[in-house]
Amino acid sequence: MAKPNIEKVPSSKERALPVFAEFEQVVERIRERAHELFAEHGFGEGRDLEHWYKAEREICWPTAELLEEGKYYISKVALAGFEAKDITVTATPNEVIAKAATTVKKSEPETKGRATIRWSEFRSEDVYRRIEMPGEIDVKSVTADFKNGILTVKAMKADAVTKTASKKKKTKKKTTRKKVRVKASK
Repeated sequence: MAKPNIEKVPSSKERALPVFAEFEQVVERIRERAHELFAEHGFGEGRDLEHWYKAEREICWPTAELLEEGKYYISKVALAGFEAKDITVTATPNEVIAKAATTVKKSEPETKGRATIRWSEFRSEDVYRRIEMPGEIDVKSVTADFKNGILTVKAMKADAVTKTASKKKKTKKKTTRKKVRVKASK
């Protein structure tokens, strides 16, 4: 599997990386588009979430899912048309942001072999997907793989790391006590 770039940010308060400012600009564009959709429908109640989701899909939101499997959170993001080198994953204790950006922007129809691409829904512009975690994650444990157009990000739950560390300490104490008892009986 190809490996995307991973940026690990140990604190949710550290927002110095450019991806955070870029993402805020994207959210503002989504907010503006959602308001336009809301206005088109006469500012009626009950469809605001529908308008928000539609605006996200229009602007740059690839489809995604979040799984909880034992002591891990696993997120998957569909990024058809990108390569692993185009993808950066930024992880904080509370979120994962996937950014896919191509270095070449296509403005004219592209020819592939004998065919000319007239239109395509495979993204050629930058896309972002932010996934808020239901609980804190251990940023050091975050891994990412990219295969068949799907980015898979795996992160251990922070409380699972704490439990694992405390189990190791208990096991170490027990084996140390056993060694002491063996020496005393000789």
